Amino acid sequence: MGEPGALGDRAGLREPGSLGERRAPRGRGKRERSGGWLPDGPQEGTAASEGPPADPEAVARAICLRLLTMAPKTRAQLADALRKRDVPEEAANAVLERFSEVGLIDDEAFAAAWVSSRHSGRGLARRALAQELRQRGVAEETVKDAVGRLDPDEEAETARRLVDRKLAATRGVEPQARMRRLVGMLARKGYSPGLAFRVVREAIEAEGSPSDGLPDTFE
Repeated sequence: MGEPGALGDRAGLREPGSLGERRAPRGRGKRERSGGWLPDGPQEGTAASEGPPADPEAVARAICLRLLTMAPKTRAQLADALRKRDVPEEAANAVLERFSEVGLIDDEAFAAAWVSSRHSGRGLARRALAQELRQRGVAEETVKDAVGRLDPDEEAETARRLVDRKLAATRGVEPQARMRRLVGMLARKGYSPGLAFRVVREAIEAEGSPSDGLPDTFE
């Protein structure tokens, strides 16, 4: 048996740093050394891009897999990414269908996980959660089903915790301005006006501050 590396020498390969190794000029990145290919296809203007065209479905699969390894995505988000990379519609649809069949794309699971995570982590209410899901291309029926699973009592309790965190910092604020600030905080997180005013009023009364004259709504 020959010395380690002998097979590589016979194939025209050398160990890194060996004599005769041809090093790439400084400034050339991995894209150029790998033949000009990006994870989702050939780099424009390279020899690879001037050769036979890549299989569109293979390119689409590579794009989708790369995006899904970064974070969960909806079907609409992946379709938009393929469209921006000029993947033919037929190839894109074929890959998206296949990914849906094997469970790599599941908008219902995405929506359920999104609602749970964003409500517990950011305190978002149903209205804000629904808007975020729509922005990600989730179908309206799936949106309604996902946000509908959020328990109203849990939503109200989360609103109370949010107000409690801000209550002490607003004690020196004029009562109506304080009310407006706290209600506005809840409104930005998607809570309904009725729930927001009720929770803020209850929190102010619970700390012993007078609530007489505080509005039930803002014009």
